[in-house]
Amino acid sequence: GYARTFVRQLEDCLGLALERDVKIVANAGGLNPAGLAAKLREVAKSLGLDAAIAHVEGDDLLPRAAELGFAGALTANAYLGGFGIAACLTAGADVVVTGRVTDASLVVGPAVARFGWGPADHDQLAGAVVAGHVIECGAQATGGNYAFFTEIADLRRPGFPIAELHADGSSVITKHPGTGGAVSVGTVTAQLLYEISGHRYPNPDATARLDSVTVAQDGPGRVRV
Repeated sequence: GYARTFVRQLEDCLGLALERDVKIVANAGGLNPAGLAAKLREVAKSLGLDAAIAHVEGDDLLPRAAELGFAGALTANAYLGGFGIAACLTAGADVVVTGRVTDASLVVGPAVARFGWGPADHDQLAGAVVAGHVIECGAQATGGNYAFFTEIADLRRPGFPIAELHADGSSVITKHPGTGGAVSVGTVTAQLLYEISGHRYPNPDATARLDSVTVAQDGPGRVRV
């Protein structure tokens, strides 16, 4: 019921992440986030690592399926926001796995934990939603979703995007130096417009008004949002 490939990834990099004090948040729990967390604890133990591993529940609505008009459903899940993730990180988790959360929530949660935002900090939360939306599809933001890709010198091995978040909800999108692809106003704008149905982008924690977003080059390979 969970993404088994994530277990292999953690086998490779959990030790390095702990060594460098990097927290890991992933929505790899699928239909069984508790099961994934238990498996990761086994992996950590086998590697001789002391890792605090948490999971987020609450998305599974199958017990209420009939009440909600989905009688006979095999699964019924609701998208969650970032505050469950934030609670895990604040409690000291090194790794947080979730079931169904929005893609942007993987960025909102760490930002809430870092900056101490509350549910009423709508502008800041919306800013984190935007940052999460930009990087949620990986290399799409570094040229993979850019119509003018022939303008990019090396798109064979595009770098994955990084969002540097700030306390006011603004962010800088960048990527590791020496990687292919590009981070430009064009590539970031193209990803901002991906899978949206209008200027209001609803998420569980805030609705981001995309018509209020400004995007500007902030140096080579850096775009300020």
